[in-house]
Amino acid sequence: MIALDANGADRGPRNVAEGGRRSGVPVTIFGPAAELEGFDNVVDAPVGIANDEDPALAVRAKPDSSIVQAARAVKDGKASGFVTSGSTGAALAAGLFHLKRMRGVHRPAVAVRLPVPGRPVLILDCGANVDQRPEWLVQFAYMGAAYMEAVHGVGRARVGLLSVGEEAKKGTEEVVDANRILSDGPLDFAGNVEGNDIARGELDVIVTDGFTGNVALKAVEGTATMVMRTVSDTVRSGTISSLGGLLIRKKVQRLRTELNQDSVGAGILLGLRGVAFVTHGDATPVGVATAVRLAHRAVEERVVERTERALAESGALASVSAPAVSVGSGS
Repeated sequence: MIALDANGADRGPRNVAEGGRRSGVPVTIFGPAAELEGFDNVVDAPVGIANDEDPALAVRAKPDSSIVQAARAVKDGKASGFVTSGSTGAALAAGLFHLKRMRGVHRPAVAVRLPVPGRPVLILDCGANVDQRPEWLVQFAYMGAAYMEAVHGVGRARVGLLSVGEEAKKGTEEVVDANRILSDGPLDFAGNVEGNDIARGELDVIVTDGFTGNVALKAVEGTATMVMRTVSDTVRSGTISSLGGLLIRKKVQRLRTELNQDSVGAGILLGLRGVAFVTHGDATPVGVATAVRLAHRAVEERVVERTERALAESGALASVSAPAVSVGSGS
């Protein structure tokens, strides 16, 4: 059973609920019952948390909000994971308060598969932590690799560390130190990679800080949208182009699917003791359904346990509990 938060989505609660129904996975929907007639397993939860609210304060002040109830359902064993289309910051705060961090994890990270053709690549962090420390980046690398291997069937994830140059000494002091630690570890570590390596199809995981990762994510999403718009406009630009478009229609449709954010489904909050996914705010029912199926697969493949094991075996876990996380506004 997946707990599905129906509030906060750009397209409204019914869009989210429809995605849950299409997923083929049992869901409990937390949202305004008055707007969700016709859907099964609805828990009336009309209170939401807006993007402009302080996530930590809002989660504490609104225990009856849909996202908090969804996270609490996982904590109480009534659901195996939760999915939301609302505020990433609120999802992170609710996850931290109710699911807690994995023991020995410094910071959770938002990990998102990028909408690029061919070999899918996961980038993290995408917004949970603006700052960076070497030990955080190292943990992100192991968490991202474990997720790609568990949920997306990657045999042995190849990991790159995003920097301003390929040389091990390039980048900030934190990146240089993280490179050194990862180079001595058991990961399939490609070393430093640059922005133009993101879509080359040679990596499975790209590690960076939350500020840089969020900027990179939005840049790739914007580029993907522009590419498809340009292809469509070119195909429609004249009679000959339209005829040519008919000949490549299946290939264009495949490309459109690969570049569509709905095919990605959602980002996972890695480093928590439970499964939590955040979809794109503008996700269609197809995108929500993809997210719910991803959450179900993450539970089935025991991604939390596999991540904990990978961190423990690598020696990357903190020896003492890290200080409480300061949750930003999210998106």
